[in-house]
Amino acid sequence: MSTPTGENHHLHELRVEVETELILVESSHSEEVADLPVTEWLFDPADVQRDEIGLRSLLGAVEALEGDFRP
Repeated sequence: MSTPTGENHHLHELRVEVETELILVESSHSEEVADLPVTEWLFDPADVQRDEIGLRSLLGAVEALEGDFRP
């Protein structure tokens, strides 16, 4: 992947950040909490799912904007 210059550089940086966050969310292993009582959960699996959906939407928007700036 080449690093863009000019007008869409900030979009590239945002895309990299969103992709990194997606990797973290995907690796959170929300299935592991199924065997634990609710009081021992470190996070709510529904929150993880909402975060992933939001990040995927944001990534799609960034990719669409990057496409608008390509020659």
